[in-house]
This record gives sequence, structure tokens and C-alpha cells, in this order.
Amino acid sequence: MADVVFTNVRILDGTGQNPYTGSVLVRGNRIRQVGRSTAPIAPGGATVIDGAGATLMPGMCEAHTHFSWNDAATLAEIQTLPLEEHVLWCAKVARRYLEAGFTSCVGAACAKPRLDVVIRNAINAGQIPGPRYLAASQEITVVGGLGDETLPHLPFPEFSFGVNISGPEEMRKAVRLFLKYGVDSVKMNLSGDNFTPQSPSETTWMMDEEVAAAMREVRIRGKRGIAHARSSESVKQALRHGIDLIYHASFVDDEAIDMLEAAKDRVFVAPGIAILYAMLYEAEPYGVTHDMAVGMGYEAEWEAAVVSLAKMHKRGIRVLPGGDYGFAFTPHCQNARDLEFFVKYLGFTPMEAIRSTTLYGGQIMMRPDELGCIKDGYLADLMLVDGDPLANLSILRDPKRILAVMKDGEFAKAPEIASRRAWERAA
Repeated sequence: MADVVFTNVRILDGTGQNPYTGSVLVRGNRIRQVGRSTAPIAPGGATVIDGAGATLMPGMCEAHTHFSWNDAATLAEIQTLPLEEHVLWCAKVARRYLEAGFTSCVGAACAKPRLDVVIRNAINAGQIPGPRYLAASQEITVVGGLGDETLPHLPFPEFSFGVNISGPEEMRKAVRLFLKYGVDSVKMNLSGDNFTPQSPSETTWMMDEEVAAAMREVRIRGKRGIAHARSSESVKQALRHGIDLIYHASFVDDEAIDMLEAAKDRVFVAPGIAILYAMLYEAEPYGVTHDMAVGMGYEAEWEAAVVSLAKMHKRGIRVLPGGDYGFAFTPHCQNARDLEFFVKYLGFTPMEAIRSTTLYGGQIMMRPDELGCIKDGYLADLMLVDGDPLANLSILRDPKRILAVMKDGEFAKAPEIASRRAWERAA
């Protein structure tokens, strides 16, 4: 790979410090030098990208990714996509995420047993373009809980949306199977969800013995347990059993907040608040009116989540963007909208919102010393943005404003000048 120098750029390095004018040298897959002045780094034969004042920042991390959600309105519609088409769908979506500036993604569950693993492996092997990816299992649930969507009319009825278990032995068997497939994390649905009226968000479904059995297997293999936990009791259950990635956490009482704060150096929360907002105000074209959403409990959950997550942020608990994009009312690649919501509703500053998807992104990807910041020696996962995200976060979800995306030192979306230089070298 030829060296690349980004010059005349406004560097937003992801750490939380103020941006500065400078230049960045990329050699191989690493950032080799960061210059803090208007004087460019000597190119030495490198391809020079003159940013003309654009913002250079670390690639973003989506902390709650569902590549296999196929922009449908229901769980059943996601599951009815045949397996072969589902693999192709995931590959297409992975590429879209990368080109949108998401250079890292944490899988939060897949719709069929090995979808996440296959896509991760194909990305790592260079077969398809996509972000750095941590592959998840299907959602493990209990009969009647979120994810209990068995569809016997399918050609392969065993491909239910979630995996139903009852008791610790069935949990152990399910977890061992997913670990055999090679997942990075095992997803457990500890609470309900208003998306499934028979198991609303404030309910808690799994027994402690079931969660304990899962986490024992996960720890043996050095993997991660992750949890869908909207209810206060499910958040506490996740913390008691050492789960360090909690999705949603909408309803938390004082005890749960205290427990989260005590574990803040270990725990991440990815709330996915955009889907709550979308269900209330943007789902009518898909059959859910505002009144219906209120009746389903979404208004109460939105109000509780805004209060709970603002408290978490004030206490220094790491709250990251992402969650449940891939439904009809939360389309893929609008994920950076979460950053706007963090500022508007949760009390984040724009800089804190950027930090949540960059610095914290490197941490949740378990590569805190080489990912998520623009520093000498860090991996060259970068995006060049037309404008100032700190003044207008919405530009991070406008494809026209994403001028370039680099992952591992290679352009996934090349700026015009880089494309021209590559053509000239080939000629």
C-alpha cells in the first residue's frame, strides 16, 4: 500500500480535545505521524490528499449492529427472507456501513444462526468489504419472550428468530452451539420489549440460573455475554452475572444506576433510543400510529429512557450510539442520528457525542490502544468529512458529506484525488 498524507485538514482526534489544523501520514495500515501545524508532512512519494479544511476524524463505531435486519416492519418479515438471499443482504449492508463511515461494528444478534460469523469471516478474509466486526449469536430467549418467533411454514422451521431455552441445561447447550460456530458474543434477551406486546419492556424473563449457565460457558472460551435489558431488574441481573455490554437500559432505578456506576470501567450501554422515537413519531406509514405506539408503552419508555440515560451520562457510564437500525422505520446507515439524539435529549455536548462513537468505540471493540483515535501508531481507520460535525452532527449521516473513508490504511470510499492518483500509477 502506498503512503497517504492527509494535509490541510481539521483534525478531530476522537479523544475529546479541541480540533486543530494539521496533517496525518498513513503508512501501511497505521497512522505513522500526526502533524499539528499548517506545514504539511513531507510526502516523500506518498499520495497527498488536500482536505481543503475538511474534518479528518476516526471512523465511527456502531455498538448495536444488526446487519441481517432487512428494513422490514416486523420480526417475522426479517426471518422469512430465505437463507441465501439473507447472506447476500448482509454482505451488501456491511459494505454500506463501511462507506457511511462506520469502520467498526459490534454485532448485537443475527436473524439466522451463522449469519454474523459468515459475514465477519468474509470481511476478515477480504472476500467482501465491511467494517471491523464482532459477530453475535442469535438472540437467546424463553418461550413467550422477545424473539420467540417460530415460523413453521418456512422451508427450515428450525430457523426461528430467536432460540428458545428453558432452564440452565438448555441454555448451556444453546450457548455451546453458538460458541462452536465461532461467535464473539452471545446475546441473551433478559427483558421483554414493547415490540412484542405479550412481553413488554418492563418485564424480566430469564432466571438467574439460566444467565449464570450462559456466562460460565462464555468465560471459559474468553468470549463476551451481551444482553437485551430494558427493565431495571434485567439490568441488575446483567450486572450481577458479569455481562459488560447492556442494550437499552430504559428503566433503571437508583440501585441499578449505582450498580452501573460501580462497574463503569467495565460496562458499556448502547440504548438504541432512535427506535423508541421512530415508533412514536415515524412508524405510521408502516401501520403503527402515534396513539397505537403510546398504547404499546413507547411514550412511557421514551420518557423513562431519557431520564435514565442522562443520569448515566452524568455519572460517567459509557453510553454509545447504535441500536435496532434495519427496521423500516429505522433504516440502515442513518445510525449516526443517535449522536444528535444524545445531544438533544440526553445532555451530551457534540464533542461528547463524537467521543462516544470514536474513543469509546475503540474500547468496546476491545482495542483501546490502537482504535478510535487519531494518534501515532493507531490503526488507520479514518473518515474525511465536508464540514464541522461539532457544529452540525447531522452531516455524519449525509453520504455527500462523507468525502472519504479509510479502513486499515485502504480507502473504502476514496476521495477524487486519490482515485485519480491510483489511475495514473496504473497507467
